Amino acid sequence: MGTQVWVSGFEGPWGPLWICSSGKGVCGISLRGGREQLERELGSRRECHFKLDQDANKEVMDRIQEYLEGERKTFHTELDLWGTGFQMRVWELLKEIPYGETRSYGELAFLLGLPRAARAVGGAAGRNPVPLLVPCHRLIQRNGGLGGFGCGLDIKRFLLDLEAGVSRTWDQTQ
Repeated sequence: MGTQVWVSGFEGPWGPLWICSSGKGVCGISLRGGREQLERELGSRRECHFKLDQDANKEVMDRIQEYLEGERKTFHTELDLWGTGFQMRVWELLKEIPYGETRSYGELAFLLGLPRAARAVGGAAGRNPVPLLVPCHRLIQRNGGLGGFGCGLDIKRFLLDLEAGVSRTWDQTQ
């Protein structure tokens, strides 16, 4: 049968951003990589039927645009996340990291009661299907290094700078 997923896109600071939602909430966001890659990733987790509909995700697109313009600090959006139990626990903890703050992979592992699972936390964060809404960009290395980010470290730095109040345009981050 499969899940009906509506796909919408808009032009972001570094190129097209794509958003997917089911009847339950947002299930996928691509900050970089395109619509086809996002659909492949979601389709690998669950059988989906994708339909392009620019109006379906308008409210979420507007909220993301407000965030990228520095006008929004929180998201109150219904999500439909598809992951393992461990991934879901990590994603819930990521949502608790406040705007403008960061946590280390080890800190999240400790909060999970698994102090030696920092790499597993990083792996779960890397599989986060809805970056920005589940702010995996706020996860850094213990020594302050950026660590990884599936959308690219340039975008991670841009987002962290945005939240820190560092004024710059995307062209300046290249």
